[in-house]
Parts: sequence; structure tokens; C-alpha cells
Amino acid sequence: MLYEEARVYLDSVSKYGSVLGLDSIKNLLEELGNPQKELTFIHIAGTNGKGSILAYLSTILTEAGYRTGRYISPTVIGYLERFQIDGAFMEEEELARLTCHVKAAAERLVEKGKPSPTVFEIETAIAFLYFKESGCDFVVLESGLGGLMDATNVIGNPKLCVFASVSMDHIGVLGNTLEEIARDKAGIIKKGAEVVTGRQAACVKSVLEETSCVKGCRITEADLEKLEVVRQALEMQVFTYGEFEEMEIRLAGQHQIENAVTVLEAVRALRRQGVDISDTAVRAGLRKTRWPGRMMVLEKHPLVIADGAHNEDAVRRLAENLDIYLKGKKVTAVLGVFKDKEYEKMIGIMTPYLDYVYAIDLPNRDRTLAKEELCEVLAKYGIGAEPAVHIEQALVQAKKRAGKDGVVLAFGSLSYLGEVIRLEENAERK
Repeated sequence: MLYEEARVYLDSVSKYGSVLGLDSIKNLLEELGNPQKELTFIHIAGTNGKGSILAYLSTILTEAGYRTGRYISPTVIGYLERFQIDGAFMEEEELARLTCHVKAAAERLVEKGKPSPTVFEIETAIAFLYFKESGCDFVVLESGLGGLMDATNVIGNPKLCVFASVSMDHIGVLGNTLEEIARDKAGIIKKGAEVVTGRQAACVKSVLEETSCVKGCRITEADLEKLEVVRQALEMQVFTYGEFEEMEIRLAGQHQIENAVTVLEAVRALRRQGVDISDTAVRAGLRKTRWPGRMMVLEKHPLVIADGAHNEDAVRRLAENLDIYLKGKKVTAVLGVFKDKEYEKMIGIMTPYLDYVYAIDLPNRDRTLAKEELCEVLAKYGIGAEPAVHIEQALVQAKKRAGKDGVVLAFGSLSYLGEVIRLEENAERK
């Protein structure tokens, strides 16, 4: 099987959608010899911040000398980004080989009268095989949807469960209230693991504490009262948290400082379990961490920022960051949203910051809110907008309108930011 054939196969499987539940992934992994049983996991759940926490923590583990696998979704740069070891993407030949192996196992299941696995289950199996064969010391695993019935929750007892901010998202799928959504995400907590959480709403905190108590797990919450922000700039932020003095991060935004503090609590938890992580590794790991599509500066004249904020909580944090860094300057935006998101709430939050918007259709045409309809919604909020033919035209027009001293912001979904990043990189080479 060639890489192109592997992608065609995976794309064909994706047409059948996703199914919550663990029976299918258990069957598939059993057919493959249960590679997950030979791996040590750190499992991350939450609504916003999972990926950043994963990036910080896995980079720290790599700096500490551990071979560290990363499994993430969704991706920004490209498909192979979802399978990483020590920050390096899986090679195309490796994906082809492993896909062939997993495809054969999936076909054997169907022959036995069992349901065909979903694409996420197949990708999860590919990841576990890859990490096992590569001899990973740790795998930092990001849950796909929720926690309890997510395919990643097939793993046994993780060493650590980490919770990023939990907020309203995937309403009706994970639950209709914040407490219900929190209970679903708390499903990753298993006996024997330590639990670490960032700042949470009171009802979320209560659910995590209750579940941890039932499972007999120690739980630690990041204490933001002990956080001292030393300096904030788009290029570099510096903060002190307890014994971790003047830590530097290159991810912008107050929320990224809070994510880093959660990771420092995770480091403390790992140290309590005997994992050797030096202060030097922690400092270097935080400083070296990069994570695309999160308050990402792509150009300076005009200032072009890409941020994947795609729900109410994430957009609220984006607005807070614009207050910190832009200090009242309005932005020209490139915006695309999924129709199953609370896009009117997102637009309402961003209205004071938007000068003009170029609306786009997202790559997933089945889920995207049509750009013409998006313009109508923006008009209701008094925001000037026009539909763009494609992402490139939207970006070019936005930069032209902003001028060299203005600000262009691409936001609304992670799904198109990879294209924005590529266009900016190509423009820089010319």
C-alpha cells in the first residue's frame, strides 16, 4: 500500500461518520495484539487547551530524555501531524505500512460479523501500533470527543489524567448542561491515576473531585493565586509559579500561561510517581513548545494572527487576548464557522473588535455555514462583511484593507488555518 492509497482508504472510512462507544476499538485492538497494553499514557481531556497542554507536557518529557508519542486531533498543518514522536511527524511510508496492517484487521472483524471500525478508531489503532513499535516511554494522548466513550478511553490505567478548561461544546452529544459535559469528560479518570486540572467552573470542579474520590485518585488543581505574570508580549511571556521562577513561553495569551501552570502541576504529579524530570528540562520544554493556530503571529506588517477559537469560551479568551495585545485596535477578519457551533454567540463577543469581515466556506462543506449566510448574521450585529471566493482571496483582501499598520485575524475554526499558514509562508518566500 502506498501513502496515497492509505489516505484514500482512510477518507473512504470517514464517510461513515463516528460512533461513540468502546466495543469496536476494543475488538480492533484485540485483533492487533493489544499494543496499548505495552504503553504508558498521560490522558488529556477538556474543551479548550487540550492541545496546548499536550504540546507543553510532551516537549518537557522529550527534553527530560523520554521518547514521547503524541496523538492529537484535529490537526492544523497536515494529516501526519496527528502521529508524532518527540515532535516529529510520522513518515508517509510508515502510515502506509501501518494502515495496511490495521485495514486487514478491520476486514477480519467484518468477516466475523462485527461492525467496521470508524476512521477515528482506525487512526487510534495506527497510533498505538506506531508508538509501541517505536519504543515510546510515554504517550501523551488527547481525547477526541468527550471522554467516557471516546475511542482513546480504551486504554487501561493512565499514569496521569489532565483536564484543560471544560466548557459548553458538542451540546446534545456529550450533554445539555455543563455538568453533564463534565461528567462525560471525567470518564477518563481511572483507578491508580493522579488527576490534575486547570481552573474550572464550580460545577465542573465538583464533578472532577467527586469522580476522583470514587476512583480513589488524588486530584490537584492549579492554584492561580500563586501565579505571577512577569511580562506579556506576543513573542514571549514570562511568569513565576511557586518554585518555577521566570518561566518563558512562546505561546501568546493569558490562557497559555494558565495552561502552562496546569502542566507544571502535572510535572509535580509525575515527579511524585518517580518520573525523573529536571528543572532544566521543564524550563527548556516550556520555552521550546510551539503549537500552530493559537494566537499565532504569521506576519508583522500588517500584523496577521491565526487563532483556532471556535466556541464561546475560546472566543472569549481570544477577545481577552486582543485587549491585552492590541489595546483597542480593531481587526480585519477572515472568518469561517461550522453551522453546528454557537456562532452567533461567538460573533456577539467579537463584535467590538471587528472592523470588517471576509467570510469563507470551510473545507468541510457538509458542516460549514455558507459564507453568504454568515455575512447575513454579521450584518445583524452591524459588522460589514462580504463573501470571499476562497481562503486566499479572503486573506489577500483582508491584508490590503488593513494596510501595513493594521491587524488581520483569521479565526472561527482550526480546520482552515493550515491553509492560511501555508499561504503566509509562501508569500514570505516570494
